[in-house]
Amino acid sequence: MVMTSCGTDWDVIRKCICSGYYHQAAKVKGIGEYINLRTSVTVQLHPTSALYGLGFLPDHVIYHELILTSKEYMSTVTAVDPHWLAELGGVFYSLKEKGYSAREKRVTEHEFNRKMEIEAQMAEDKEREAQRIARTSEMTETKAKRPLTAVRRVATQGAVRRPMTPKVGRGF
Repeated sequence: MVMTSCGTDWDVIRKCICSGYYHQAAKVKGIGEYINLRTSVTVQLHPTSALYGLGFLPDHVIYHELILTSKEYMSTVTAVDPHWLAELGGVFYSLKEKGYSAREKRVTEHEFNRKMEIEAQMAEDKEREAQRIARTSEMTETKAKRPLTAVRRVATQGAVRRPMTPKVGRGF
């Protein structure tokens, strides 16, 4: 097996660590505080961690172990991309769009479904109209093909009546 180096691309290493420790992920909660994504326990960076005095807090981290003293501290911590958590730990995590509450999502889904129903109804109406136009054009074609007859028959109720013709008289 040939070994290749990642060079200075540390994301490959961090993604590899994320694939093994995705179940021990935490999200930033406040200044120096994180919240475990699975258990919602508040944890903090251990003072011996390399990320402790960095000046900024990564949004998402993976940790190796928790140390329990007066507070719970994360030890052996590295920053990760939240997309990696969704990709590698899909059983536990999924991405959520910011700015959408559950109610707003339901409303947009309802509006989308209503628009789809309206479009389906419009397509149905167009099809019915096309069928009606086809029937009327078919009827006009059959009328044009029908031969004209000299005798017209008229339906009446009751006995058959013969047309009245004036009688040529006897001369009275």
